[in-house]
Amino acid sequence: MFYHVDQLQYNAKPARPDAVYAKKLQEVLGGQFGEISVALQYMFQGWSFRGEEKYRDLLLATGTEEMAHVEMLATMIARLLDNAPVGDQEAAAKDPVIGAVLGGMNPQHAIVSGLGAMPVDSVGNPWTAAYINASGNLLADFRMNLTYESQGRLQAVRLYEMTTDPGVKDMLSFLIARDTMHQNQWYAAICELEEKENIVVPSTFPRALEKQEVAYDYYDLSGGTASKAGRWASGPSMDGLGEFKYYHNPKPFGKIPKLRPAPPYVHNTMLPSDPHFPPHMG
Repeated sequence: MFYHVDQLQYNAKPARPDAVYAKKLQEVLGGQFGEISVALQYMFQGWSFRGEEKYRDLLLATGTEEMAHVEMLATMIARLLDNAPVGDQEAAAKDPVIGAVLGGMNPQHAIVSGLGAMPVDSVGNPWTAAYINASGNLLADFRMNLTYESQGRLQAVRLYEMTTDPGVKDMLSFLIARDTMHQNQWYAAICELEEKENIVVPSTFPRALEKQEVAYDYYDLSGGTASKAGRWASGPSMDGLGEFKYYHNPKPFGKIPKLRPAPPYVHNTMLPSDPHFPPHMG
Protein backbone atom coordinates (compact mmCIF):
# COMPACT_ATOMS: atom_id res chain seq x y z
CA MET A 1 0.00 0.00 0.00
CA PHE A 2 1.28 3.45 -0.87
CA TYR A 3 0.48 6.84 0.60
CA HIS A 4 1.19 10.20 -0.96
CA VAL A 5 2.15 12.99 1.42
CA ASP A 6 1.44 16.50 0.09
CA GLN A 7 4.97 17.68 0.77
CA LEU A 8 8.12 17.42 -1.29
CA GLN A 9 11.05 15.48 0.13
CA TYR A 10 13.17 18.57 -0.60
CA ASN A 11 12.71 22.03 -2.11
CA ALA A 12 12.12 22.24 -5.87
CA LYS A 13 11.77 25.93 -6.66
CA PRO A 14 13.93 27.82 -9.19
CA ALA A 15 14.82 31.48 -8.85
CA ARG A 16 13.57 32.26 -12.36
CA PRO A 17 11.91 30.52 -15.33
CA ASP A 18 14.14 28.78 -17.84
CA ALA A 19 12.37 26.75 -20.52
CA VAL A 20 15.64 25.65 -22.14
CA TYR A 21 17.02 24.26 -18.90
CA ALA A 22 13.70 22.51 -18.25
CA LYS A 23 14.39 20.50 -21.41
CA LYS A 24 17.83 19.52 -20.11
CA LEU A 25 16.43 18.49 -16.74
CA GLN A 26 14.13 16.00 -18.46
CA GLU A 27 17.16 13.69 -18.84
CA VAL A 28 17.40 12.88 -15.13
CA LEU A 29 13.64 12.46 -14.97
CA GLY A 30 12.77 10.33 -18.01
CA GLY A 31 16.12 9.23 -19.42
CA GLN A 32 17.60 5.75 -19.18
CA PHE A 33 19.30 6.51 -15.87
CA GLY A 34 16.65 8.93 -14.64
CA GLU A 35 14.50 8.81 -11.54
CA ILE A 36 11.58 7.03 -13.23
CA SER A 37 13.91 4.21 -14.21
CA VAL A 38 15.47 3.68 -10.79
CA ALA A 39 12.15 4.03 -8.97
CA LEU A 40 10.48 1.29 -11.00
CA GLN A 41 13.61 -0.84 -11.23
CA TYR A 42 13.92 -1.04 -7.44
CA MET A 43 10.18 -1.60 -7.06
CA PHE A 44 10.06 -4.52 -9.50
CA GLN A 45 13.20 -6.04 -7.99
CA GLY A 46 11.57 -5.84 -4.57
CA TRP A 47 8.11 -7.02 -5.60
CA SER A 48 9.57 -10.09 -7.30
CA PHE A 49 12.22 -11.01 -4.73
CA ARG A 50 11.92 -14.38 -2.97
CA GLY A 51 14.49 -14.20 -0.22
CA GLU A 52 15.72 -12.48 2.91
CA GLU A 53 13.33 -9.74 4.01
CA LYS A 54 15.99 -7.09 4.63
CA TYR A 55 16.85 -6.98 0.92
CA ARG A 56 13.21 -6.61 -0.09
CA ASP A 57 12.81 -3.81 2.43
CA LEU A 58 15.95 -2.10 1.10
CA LEU A 59 14.64 -2.21 -2.46
CA LEU A 60 11.12 -1.00 -1.72
CA ALA A 61 12.26 1.74 0.66
CA THR A 62 14.69 3.10 -1.92
CA GLY A 63 12.21 2.75 -4.77
CA THR A 64 9.67 4.75 -2.76
CA GLU A 65 12.23 7.49 -2.16
CA GLU A 66 13.00 7.61 -5.88
CA MET A 67 9.30 8.26 -6.55
CA ALA A 68 9.70 11.31 -4.32
CA HIS A 69 12.58 12.41 -6.56
CA VAL A 70 10.33 12.00 -9.61
CA GLU A 71 7.86 14.38 -7.97
CA MET A 72 10.61 16.87 -7.12
CA LEU A 73 11.92 16.94 -10.69
CA ALA A 74 8.44 17.15 -12.21
CA THR A 75 7.69 20.09 -9.93
CA MET A 76 10.97 21.82 -10.76
CA ILE A 77 10.43 21.39 -14.51
CA ALA A 78 6.89 22.79 -14.26
CA ARG A 79 8.15 25.80 -12.32
CA LEU A 80 10.98 26.39 -14.79
CA LEU A 81 8.32 26.51 -17.51
CA ASP A 82 5.98 28.76 -15.51
CA ASN A 83 5.96 32.27 -17.03
CA ALA A 84 8.75 31.29 -19.42
CA PRO A 85 8.78 33.60 -22.51
CA VAL A 86 7.44 30.95 -24.88
CA GLY A 87 5.80 33.35 -27.33
CA ASP A 88 8.63 35.89 -27.27
CA GLN A 89 11.15 33.16 -27.89
CA GLU A 90 9.20 31.90 -30.91
CA ALA A 91 8.99 35.43 -32.29
CA ALA A 92 12.70 35.98 -31.79
CA ALA A 93 13.42 32.72 -33.58
CA LYS A 94 12.23 34.32 -36.83
CA ASP A 95 15.63 35.97 -36.87
CA PRO A 96 18.00 33.04 -37.47
CA VAL A 97 20.82 34.58 -35.42
CA ILE A 98 18.67 35.36 -32.40
CA GLY A 99 16.88 32.04 -32.82
CA ALA A 100 20.18 30.18 -32.66
CA VAL A 101 20.97 31.92 -29.38
CA LEU A 102 17.56 31.64 -27.72
CA GLY A 103 16.39 28.38 -29.28
CA GLY A 104 16.42 25.07 -27.45
CA MET A 105 13.11 24.83 -25.63
CA ASN A 106 11.24 21.57 -26.05
CA PRO A 107 8.13 22.65 -27.99
CA GLN A 108 6.18 19.73 -26.52
CA HIS A 109 6.40 21.40 -23.12
CA ALA A 110 4.12 24.08 -24.57
CA ILE A 111 2.11 22.01 -27.07
CA VAL A 112 1.64 18.61 -25.43
CA SER A 113 2.12 18.85 -21.67
CA GLY A 114 0.82 22.38 -21.05
CA LEU A 115 4.03 23.60 -19.40
CA GLY A 116 4.51 20.44 -17.39
CA ALA A 117 7.11 17.70 -17.11
CA MET A 118 6.82 14.61 -19.30
CA PRO A 119 8.05 10.99 -19.05
CA VAL A 120 10.68 11.61 -21.74
CA ASP A 121 14.41 12.30 -21.89
CA SER A 122 16.07 15.58 -22.86
CA VAL A 123 15.59 15.02 -26.59
CA GLY A 124 12.00 13.80 -26.34
CA ASN A 125 12.48 10.03 -26.43
CA PRO A 126 9.65 8.46 -24.40
CA TRP A 127 10.60 6.62 -21.24
CA THR A 128 10.46 2.86 -21.80
CA ALA A 129 10.16 -0.12 -19.49
CA ALA A 130 13.11 -1.60 -21.40
CA TYR A 131 15.28 0.48 -19.04
CA ILE A 132 14.22 -1.70 -16.08
CA ASN A 133 16.41 -4.60 -14.94
CA ALA A 134 14.94 -7.08 -12.48
CA SER A 135 16.44 -10.56 -12.85
CA GLY A 136 15.68 -12.17 -9.51
CA ASN A 137 19.42 -12.50 -8.81
CA LEU A 138 20.25 -9.84 -6.24
CA LEU A 139 23.98 -9.70 -6.91
CA ALA A 140 23.38 -9.08 -10.61
CA ASP A 141 20.61 -6.59 -9.85
CA PHE A 142 22.51 -4.68 -7.16
CA ARG A 143 25.45 -4.26 -9.53
CA MET A 144 23.07 -2.83 -12.11
CA ASN A 145 21.61 -0.54 -9.43
CA LEU A 146 25.10 0.72 -8.60
CA THR A 147 25.66 1.44 -12.30
CA TYR A 148 22.37 3.34 -12.57
CA GLU A 149 23.13 5.43 -9.50
CA SER A 150 26.64 6.13 -10.82
CA GLN A 151 25.32 7.27 -14.20
CA GLY A 152 22.49 9.23 -12.59
CA ARG A 153 24.84 11.07 -10.25
CA LEU A 154 27.20 11.82 -13.15
CA GLN A 155 24.35 13.37 -15.13
CA ALA A 156 23.08 15.35 -12.13
CA VAL A 157 26.58 16.74 -11.55
CA ARG A 158 26.84 17.77 -15.20
CA LEU A 159 23.45 19.47 -14.98
CA TYR A 160 24.59 21.24 -11.82
CA GLU A 161 27.45 22.75 -13.84
CA MET A 162 25.04 23.91 -16.58
CA THR A 163 23.00 26.32 -14.47
CA THR A 164 23.55 29.39 -12.32
CA ASP A 165 20.07 29.25 -10.79
CA PRO A 166 20.54 28.92 -7.00
CA GLY A 167 17.22 27.13 -6.53
CA VAL A 168 18.02 24.52 -9.16
CA LYS A 169 21.53 24.05 -7.77
CA ASP A 170 20.12 23.59 -4.28
CA MET A 171 17.75 20.81 -5.39
CA LEU A 172 20.43 19.11 -7.49
CA SER A 173 22.83 19.27 -4.56
CA PHE A 174 20.31 17.30 -2.51
CA LEU A 175 19.78 14.71 -5.27
CA ILE A 176 23.53 14.36 -5.78
CA ALA A 177 23.96 13.68 -2.06
CA ARG A 178 21.22 11.05 -2.09
CA ASP A 179 22.94 9.40 -5.07
CA THR A 180 26.08 9.29 -2.94
CA MET A 181 24.16 7.38 -0.27
CA HIS A 182 22.55 5.05 -2.79
CA GLN A 183 25.86 4.19 -4.41
CA ASN A 184 27.23 3.41 -0.96
CA GLN A 185 24.25 1.27 0.05
CA TRP A 186 24.24 -0.80 -3.15
CA TYR A 187 27.98 -1.33 -2.86
CA ALA A 188 27.57 -2.39 0.78
CA ALA A 189 24.88 -4.88 -0.25
CA ILE A 190 27.08 -6.15 -3.10
CA CYS A 191 30.00 -6.72 -0.73
CA GLU A 192 27.72 -8.54 1.70
CA LEU A 193 26.45 -10.87 -1.02
CA GLU A 194 29.93 -11.41 -2.44
CA GLU A 195 31.11 -12.59 0.98
CA LYS A 196 28.36 -15.21 0.87
CA GLU A 197 28.47 -16.18 -2.81
CA ASN A 198 31.84 -15.00 -4.21
CA ILE A 199 31.82 -12.58 -7.17
CA VAL A 200 30.72 -14.58 -10.23
CA VAL A 201 27.00 -14.55 -11.03
CA PRO A 202 25.24 -16.90 -10.70
CA SER A 203 27.06 -18.70 -7.92
CA THR A 204 24.69 -21.67 -8.10
CA PHE A 205 25.82 -23.05 -11.49
CA PRO A 206 28.08 -26.13 -11.03
CA ARG A 207 31.64 -25.20 -11.94
CA ALA A 208 32.20 -28.72 -13.29
CA LEU A 209 29.79 -27.90 -16.10
CA GLU A 210 31.76 -24.90 -17.37
CA LYS A 211 34.92 -25.28 -19.43
CA GLN A 212 37.23 -24.26 -16.62
CA GLU A 213 40.41 -24.45 -18.70
CA VAL A 214 39.41 -21.19 -20.41
CA ALA A 215 37.65 -19.57 -17.44
CA TYR A 216 40.58 -17.28 -16.57
CA ASP A 217 42.23 -16.69 -19.95
CA TYR A 218 42.55 -13.09 -21.16
CA TYR A 219 42.46 -12.88 -24.96
CA ASP A 220 44.15 -9.79 -26.37
CA LEU A 221 42.31 -9.28 -29.67
CA SER A 222 43.10 -5.58 -30.14
CA GLY A 223 46.37 -6.04 -32.01
CA GLY A 224 48.39 -4.34 -29.29
CA THR A 225 49.81 -5.55 -26.00
CA ALA A 226 49.11 -2.62 -23.64
CA SER A 227 46.40 -4.53 -21.77
CA LYS A 228 49.01 -7.11 -20.71
CA ALA A 229 49.96 -4.75 -17.88
CA GLY A 230 46.46 -4.90 -16.37
CA ARG A 231 45.48 -6.72 -13.20
CA TRP A 232 43.20 -8.91 -15.31
CA ALA A 233 46.07 -10.40 -17.35
CA SER A 234 48.15 -12.14 -14.68
CA GLY A 235 48.06 -13.24 -11.07
CA PRO A 236 45.27 -14.78 -9.00
CA SER A 237 41.76 -14.35 -10.38
CA MET A 238 39.46 -12.01 -8.49
CA ASP A 239 37.28 -14.87 -7.27
CA GLY A 240 40.35 -16.63 -5.86
CA LEU A 241 39.59 -19.81 -7.77
CA GLY A 242 42.01 -19.55 -10.68
CA GLU A 243 45.03 -17.84 -12.24
CA PHE A 244 44.80 -15.20 -14.98
CA LYS A 245 46.68 -16.06 -18.20
CA TYR A 246 47.46 -13.65 -21.01
CA TYR A 247 47.23 -14.67 -24.68
CA HIS A 248 48.27 -12.36 -27.50
CA ASN A 249 46.52 -13.14 -30.80
CA PRO A 250 44.93 -16.32 -29.42
CA LYS A 251 44.34 -19.21 -31.78
CA PRO A 252 40.74 -20.13 -32.62
CA PHE A 253 39.33 -23.35 -31.22
CA GLY A 254 36.82 -23.94 -34.01
CA LYS A 255 37.07 -24.47 -37.76
CA ILE A 256 35.67 -22.32 -40.56
CA PRO A 257 31.89 -22.80 -40.46
CA LYS A 258 30.25 -24.26 -43.55
CA LEU A 259 26.49 -24.12 -43.83
CA ARG A 260 24.44 -26.36 -46.07
CA PRO A 261 22.70 -24.73 -49.06
CA ALA A 262 19.26 -23.37 -48.28
CA PRO A 263 16.27 -25.29 -49.64
CA PRO A 264 14.78 -23.95 -52.91
CA TYR A 265 11.60 -22.60 -51.27
CA VAL A 266 13.63 -20.04 -49.29
CA HIS A 267 14.91 -18.48 -52.57
CA ASN A 268 18.35 -17.58 -51.22
CA THR A 269 21.16 -16.64 -53.59
CA MET A 270 22.48 -19.88 -55.08
CA LEU A 271 26.00 -20.98 -55.88
CA PRO A 272 26.93 -22.72 -59.15
CA SER A 273 27.79 -25.82 -57.13
CA ASP A 274 24.24 -26.04 -55.81
CA PRO A 275 22.29 -28.93 -57.44
CA HIS A 276 19.28 -26.64 -57.86
CA PHE A 277 21.24 -23.94 -59.64
CA PRO A 278 19.36 -23.09 -62.90
CA PRO A 279 21.15 -23.71 -66.23
CA HIS A 280 22.71 -20.79 -68.04
CA MET A 281 20.25 -18.95 -70.28
CA GLY A 282 21.95 -17.23 -73.18
